[in-house]
Amino acid sequence: MKHPILALAAMLAWAHPACALDNSASVKVTPLLKTSTSWDGKPLVYPAGQAEVTALIVEIAAAGQTGWHEHSVPSFAYVLEGTLEVTQGNGATCQLHVGDTLPEVVQTLHNGRALGDKPVKLFVLYTGTVNQPLTFAHPEFTPPAPVQSKSVPSENAR
Repeated sequence: MKHPILALAAMLAWAHPACALDNSASVKVTPLLKTSTSWDGKPLVYPAGQAEVTALIVEIAAAGQTGWHEHSVPSFAYVLEGTLEVTQGNGATCQLHVGDTLPEVVQTLHNGRALGDKPVKLFVLYTGTVNQPLTFAHPEFTPPAPVQSKSVPSENAR
């Protein structure tokens, strides 16, 4: 199990057209992600200091949630199992399925939620610095209620 995870980490970290490994008869290279922005369009900025990459498998139970949190460093997720919905504190959402990649938001409150009756399993790479926290929990955050649209009576309803 360790070798497929290392191979996936290498693909996520170096996925671009000019790969260290090119396609050949014995090697297949599949780019998964190449971006300079997080999923909300903000530029990715790496922190200053001694670099440290952390690779994790994150599992969210069926219908479970991560809880509101934010990341202090760029991170990149790959969905191994399940369907994930990520919601920002401002209400923006994205939905991810098996095989999808996500350049996570940085210093932005968000919550991940497993949709349906299956758990979610993610492979996540955090690109931080030595001794820098990766995530800050915000259990005190309550998202604003969705804005209710007002009904306008139709001419026929009068």
